Amino acid sequence: MNMLLSTWSFSESILNTVATKLGNSAGALDLVETCARMAEADESIDSVGVGGYPDADGRCTFDAAVMLSPSQSGGVCAIERHQHPVSLARLVMEKTNHTLLAGPLADVFADEHGLESVDILTQSSKEKWLKWKEDHQPTETLAPYDTGTGKLFGNHDTIGTLAVDARGTMAGACSTSGMAWKVPGRVGDSPIIGHGLYVDPKRGAATATGHGELISGVCSSFLVVELMGRGASPIEAIQEMLERVEHSYDIESEHQVACIALTPDGQFAGGALRDGFTYVVCKNGPAEVKSPEFVLNP
Repeated sequence: MNMLLSTWSFSESILNTVATKLGNSAGALDLVETCARMAEADESIDSVGVGGYPDADGRCTFDAAVMLSPSQSGGVCAIERHQHPVSLARLVMEKTNHTLLAGPLADVFADEHGLESVDILTQSSKEKWLKWKEDHQPTETLAPYDTGTGKLFGNHDTIGTLAVDARGTMAGACSTSGMAWKVPGRVGDSPIIGHGLYVDPKRGAATATGHGELISGVCSSFLVVELMGRGASPIEAIQEMLERVEHSYDIESEHQVACIALTPDGQFAGGALRDGFTYVVCKNGPAEVKSPEFVLNP
């Protein structure tokens, strides 16, 4: 039986669709890639893929990563001409000896492997940017907040999905359009292995979401997986990671860090720095939106 775990309540319909469409025979990597692709193609999800918020200059860039193990991972960042960064990240993993490709040359790599080049800046994204610019809004972002109904408030975040398939193979994927109104060229945690995503089939898998700079500063996903490998439960590992974040930074009102974690035998948990995070679990039935088991500062 496949098991899927994904960040934010907008993943509920995605996980249900993927579980029904691909079924129990699907491999873990196909499952997580398909989940991310669905989010990337959904213009109503304004923090992932098409419909995502632009940078301060009005340009959209996408980041993503996939991972099977420490020796099998791939990521792309700051791509501007391809709708599905998660599929490009998979190509990096499967077709090169590298881990991360960046910017316009990553788009060229996508062209060379037959991915369709498209205009990823939608009219709705352009209109949001124009309003932000006209209103002279500050560049800081709002902490993401999820009411559990599929709508994410705030102006940045990711989809991170973890899976264990019927054969026991683990995989993870992470995709984002990045922080709204970011300094052009900024890259967050999502495409960087060990930051936004980490998978070790002997220890477990984790994916983080929230303020990328805080996540990267403590290598959040790697830290959670490493702690699980040393005997911590998923929630214990997440709690220790969040405490590390709090001790390492002056936490501001716009800051949020959250994480979901999964062990090879199917134990899982979610946790967050503050209220407003939800995640979704799909196993042996319809997907279920869950509140995190641990919140450091409720």
